[in-house]
Order: sequence, then structure tokens, then C-alpha cells
Amino acid sequence: MIEIEIRKEDEFIKLGQALKKAGLVESGVDAKFVIQDGLVTVNGEVETQRGKKLHGGELVSYNGETVKIVR
Repeated sequence: MIEIEIRKEDEFIKLGQALKKAGLVESGVDAKFVIQDGLVTVNGEVETQRGKKLHGGELVSYNGETVKIVR
């Protein structure tokens, strides 16, 4: 499991940014396409909004990898 920490000055991280920060996609464009294609889940539910706000404790899954968002 990969852990992504939200910066102290931020309350959340957007889904596309989290995928990039975790190294699961190379660019924001790649993130956009995999999210729009329904290949990404947040807390077990398919998420199609790239700008979805993620808070501490949420789990993102893509391509066999799981990312935990930590505060």
C-alpha cells in the first residue's frame, strides 16, 4: 500500500493529483483518462471525477495498487 500525505496547509488532495503523486500515472492527462474510463475506485466505489476531493483515511485503487490518503 502506498501512502500519500496531504500537505499541512491543505485540507484535501484531488484524485488526479493523488494518482500522480503516488506514481500510478505519469501526467494529469493520463489521470483524466483512467478516471473517466472508470478504472479508479475511491473507498471501493468507481469514481469518474478527476477533481474529487480526498481527505485523510480514504483509499484509492487503480491497476492493482492501493493508495491511502493520510493527514
